[in-house]
Amino acid sequence: MKVGVIGLGAMGAYMALNFHKAGYLHRIWNRSQDKAEAVAAKTDAGIAVDAESLAAECDLVLTCVSRDNDVLEMIQQIARGIKPGSVVVDTSTVSSDTANQAAALLSEKAAAFLDCPVSGGVEGAKNATLAMMVGGDETVLECVREPLAAIAKNIVYIGPTGSGQACKAVNQIMAAGLNQAVTDALAFGQAMGLNMDRVIDVVSTGAAGNWFLSHRGKTMLADRYEPGFKLGLHHKDLTICRSMLQKITEASLPTLEMTLGHYQRLIDEGYGDEDISALFRLKKKLLQT
Repeated sequence: MKVGVIGLGAMGAYMALNFHKAGYLHRIWNRSQDKAEAVAAKTDAGIAVDAESLAAECDLVLTCVSRDNDVLEMIQQIARGIKPGSVVVDTSTVSSDTANQAAALLSEKAAAFLDCPVSGGVEGAKNATLAMMVGGDETVLECVREPLAAIAKNIVYIGPTGSGQACKAVNQIMAAGLNQAVTDALAFGQAMGLNMDRVIDVVSTGAAGNWFLSHRGKTMLADRYEPGFKLGLHHKDLTICRSMLQKITEASLPTLEMTLGHYQRLIDEGYGDEDISALFRLKKKLLQT
């Protein structure tokens, strides 16, 4: 099966490299030519002229872009060249409505669409240990599960088109809550004058242990916020979550609203390109004496 990858940012580039290692990568394309050239230099994949020509040559097209409008723009271009029977897998985080629009556009060309947002950050993309949440036709998923296993360790079918994105919204709200809890707790421990490296070593192995604490705790304490997952992108994702929620209820979620407010403050201060653990910047100020 020939695989093409569109969108070679931090996540997409590693997914392309893992497809290459498994022998599937055929074509790549990115708006910024330098990123495409960097991946091409490490693989035997050719750089497509555009998304349309990439789709014409590949059986499976994976897209990894940032926003709803970007996804729909790419799908429109892909649809102009895609072959009947081909499959498009979108790993972006967008709304369920966008996933349904993309599926409708491709169905007109007798091609299939799966909304497959992923979780695991840059580390997961690099190590091919991503969790993938799949919406669409389950029979289509089974046809492409083997190549997708080259980039994701846990591939779970959630339901019809849009379900993958709804599941990712659950993940993003939960990630916001973990970020709030961990940064609150570490700021408290720091204010208490504890040896925080030792605190993390013991707490991370107990009932309160979690991925975020283990992977971001000590970097936060060292004031290092290299982007594993950019704060600005999580803010975008949580805005999508809010929009999805507003379509079914007038109620709001406290963690969602609080995190959006905190993130906006950090974005306004110029920290939007840092990792979401930069939330610790606010928590430290709150408890400083």
